[in-house]
Amino acid sequence: MDRAGLADFLRRRRELLRPADVGLPPGARRRTPGLRREEVAAIAGVSADYYTRLEQARGPHPSASVVAAVARALRCEVDERDHLFHLAGHTPPPRRAGRHVPPGLMRLVDHLIEVPVLVLSDLTEVLWQNRLADALTGPLAPEPGRANNGAWRWFTDPSLRAMCPPEDRAGLSASHVRDLRAVWSRRGGDADVTSLVTDLRAASAEFATLWERHEVAERRADRKRFHHPEVGLVAVTCEVLLTPESDLALLVLFPTEGTDAREKFDLLRVIGTQELHPTRS
Repeated sequence: MDRAGLADFLRRRRELLRPADVGLPPGARRRTPGLRREEVAAIAGVSADYYTRLEQARGPHPSASVVAAVARALRCEVDERDHLFHLAGHTPPPRRAGRHVPPGLMRLVDHLIEVPVLVLSDLTEVLWQNRLADALTGPLAPEPGRANNGAWRWFTDPSLRAMCPPEDRAGLSASHVRDLRAVWSRRGGDADVTSLVTDLRAASAEFATLWERHEVAERRADRKRFHHPEVGLVAVTCEVLLTPESDLALLVLFPTEGTDAREKFDLLRVIGTQELHPTRS
């Protein structure tokens, strides 16, 4: 770990960003250029003290997940992200199917505030979502990985299934498995794919049965319904916009035509999460 180099890079990268670059209001007059340390920390999901110590070359050795979160918060391009990993003493993740969200994609999603928006890996791990997605389905777990993986949670977490009407669940299960089969077909030898499929087959008899059907189809569009504790049943039309070079998907949930979902989105923007969803463990 190059503590001095890491501290210098973090500081210089932070000073290049303005609040508007990361979707924050300008706020009061700033004495120094760029973002404040506590703003970067909040976006990355770490404490302000922890991030400050990294910038002062006196912090602990950050985990790979923390480095990835800081890279996203600082809107690093992929070369800058890899440099950050090297400075922190880690091997950068593969450029294919990694967890890095490109700054261009982040700039786009910062402007999409009228509908729920999620950025997912090709293995359905939610890497980022906007506040309206938080309000609709609950906030992300603080640590990346299985706790934010849609396929894993669907087959292992009853609270996620409870959000969908019982009559919709079989179709959603099959859709998850068909999509994962498509990923397996593209890169089934990769450790992250093999691990997820192996663990799902062991954890869920339903998944194991569906997997044996050998059905394959990428999800590019779908329709879902969510039970929300405050606004009731919300019908959405899911459109998946792919970025093939990084194996990410931008998932946008539009209100389904002929339903009252648009009005419920408006209400959700007002009430926010308001502790309506249980905290994930």
